[in-house]
Amino acid sequence: MRKFSAAIFVSFVFTTAQAQWTQISTQSEPSLARGLEHRYVVAEHSGTGDRASLELAVFSTKSCRLRVIDQSSEPRVDLEEAMSRGNFLAAVNGGYFDPDYKLIGLLVVVLSDSAKKVQISRVAEFSPAQKLEAAVESGPMIVDLGKSVRGLESTRAARRTFAAVGASDKAALGFCSDVTLADLSNILASISVPDFKIQRALNLDGGSSSAFWFKRANGSAFSIAEQKPVRDFVAIVPR
Repeated sequence: MRKFSAAIFVSFVFTTAQAQWTQISTQSEPSLARGLEHRYVVAEHSGTGDRASLELAVFSTKSCRLRVIDQSSEPRVDLEEAMSRGNFLAAVNGGYFDPDYKLIGLLVVVLSDSAKKVQISRVAEFSPAQKLEAAVESGPMIVDLGKSVRGLESTRAARRTFAAVGASDKAALGFCSDVTLADLSNILASISVPDFKIQRALNLDGGSSSAFWFKRANGSAFSIAEQKPVRDFVAIVPR
């Protein structure tokens, strides 16, 4: 059962040459940690009437940081079980892996966390010399400079997982119901939740790997389970 402590309803229309999306609602609930919220957003395509629902764990990088949980060897547990083993606040599944569970970088874009900030960097922008607390490679970039990215796959709908950063100290991990990559790009570039406008977003491993977990303020958890074992998770923890 979904329970939220507060709800905000807005109507926002975003139009591009590819699609028109209307953000028809957004709801929020607090977590145990300062600066972290669970936000549920519903967007509607004005042409087809299709809807997409998004779960976002939006956090302040001043009070929270990222941690990668790597399952390089068996036994591999699901996201909910992994989150029960530590002081975790929210999480999604991580990057791509092959049938032998070896990591795969796709169009290499890096989600990284340092002592100063969370950032999403193209490979040419990324410096391995910087002191990082967490990093995961994935792709493609789906929002850049606050705008949707052109040329993304537009025919195959699937569950999606992503990471996003804003212009200020805000960042997010998220899950989206079945959409194409092109649609997800347009949705994320158009939505506007309180105090968080997405500037860059990175696609993580989707489809049957997609998972989302959030620990509520009362200690219970909201969870969407993955449909197969995955190599790694990206989690939010207190800084």
